[in-house]
Amino acid sequence: MKRKVLSVVLSLSMATGLMASVPMTAAADEGVQEITWMFWDDLEASEDPITQGFAANIERFNEDFDGVYHVTPITTTLEEYYTQLNALVAADETPDVFIVSPGPNLTDYVAPGVAAPLDEYLEADGWKDTFSSDAVFTQQTYDGEIYAVPLNIAAACCYYNRDIFEEAGVEVPTTYEELLDACQKIQDAGYTPITISAGTAWCLSMLAGYLCDRQGVDLDAINSGEESWVQDKTIAAGEKLLELSQYFQETAAGDSNDDATMAFAMGDAAILIQGSWAIGQMNAYNPDIEEICGVFQFPAIEDGNDPNRTIAKSDSLAMSASTECPEACIELMKYFTDDEAQKYTAEVGGKIPVTDVEFDLSVAPAQLADVMDVFSNATGTFGFYNESLVSSDAGAEFDNEMVAIFQQEKTPEEAFQAVEDWYAEEGYR
Repeated sequence: MKRKVLSVVLSLSMATGLMASVPMTAAADEGVQEITWMFWDDLEASEDPITQGFAANIERFNEDFDGVYHVTPITTTLEEYYTQLNALVAADETPDVFIVSPGPNLTDYVAPGVAAPLDEYLEADGWKDTFSSDAVFTQQTYDGEIYAVPLNIAAACCYYNRDIFEEAGVEVPTTYEELLDACQKIQDAGYTPITISAGTAWCLSMLAGYLCDRQGVDLDAINSGEESWVQDKTIAAGEKLLELSQYFQETAAGDSNDDATMAFAMGDAAILIQGSWAIGQMNAYNPDIEEICGVFQFPAIEDGNDPNRTIAKSDSLAMSASTECPEACIELMKYFTDDEAQKYTAEVGGKIPVTDVEFDLSVAPAQLADVMDVFSNATGTFGFYNESLVSSDAGAEFDNEMVAIFQQEKTPEEAFQAVEDWYAEEGYR
């Protein structure tokens, strides 16, 4: 089976330029071990509480290891992150520590030996014992070895504005048909039913993934070749994606994820389909939203899969196999999983910790309790569709075709045929 590992589209000179643009937070001193850490957001300008927490971890590390270790962040945007990371890898300038999503994205760095196995470090000094269970490492494990450390757990849910629901006279939907009915009544009441960044492919494909799963699609069977992407269930999911899009905000195609989240936070839309990673961000935009924001599981589709299945994922940290300072890297990674960082993850960031840290749910964002209820009542979890296919390139193809459906450039049949054709062309059929 053919497998693409790294698709590098930037030149080595561009990679060198990226490294040159990295701001140094302190001058390198003789004897100090210098390492780099790469992340997909601006540590100084971002209003995302999770990003702000990561910035605090970096600052704590540099202060505590002053004169011994020093880390310099390399930051970019989420949309450009993997392209720029791959360029650095190609230039033999792989960051010492870098954030990565588990699944095919992590595989891209495990398969060619870019990421280092971490078991010996996790077992030393009882670090692994601080995690809530071995299950948190499932998506970071290859052939029995762990290649990344999870930092949090997030669940994708539906957020809703209780005030708008009450004014429109609708209840929380538990089925797809009830969701459509609620959207129509909300629209009739003069509100935008759903806010989403339809131009940001992963946001749209997250919704498409839920529709596929609820429709009864067996992704494992498709990935293995037992079933085709072109089938009644996938086409029905694509048709529902198009059907729901009539209730998106008018600017959905051009809005960023931040735009869509802000629209919900400011009360401009009734429903936001997002992950628990958005809690801190929406509350930062408008603290008043916390009191009127409810959470519900994505609704069921008749004769489909179990509706209590939830999309879950985690941000993870990997270490370069070529780093000259593995001890410094491991110490840095521990700062993201220590009690201070994990307590912040829950109480400020609104994400579920990966360790056994004690935290006060009463001071955490109110939405977190609802998300944890959804998560605890889930009968199973599955990943983002674009992170659960045979490769990251396959995920990108799926993303693009879901956007094509939304933009009505292709019918659902044509879009899923294009994904199936891609699988065949790349040797997965």
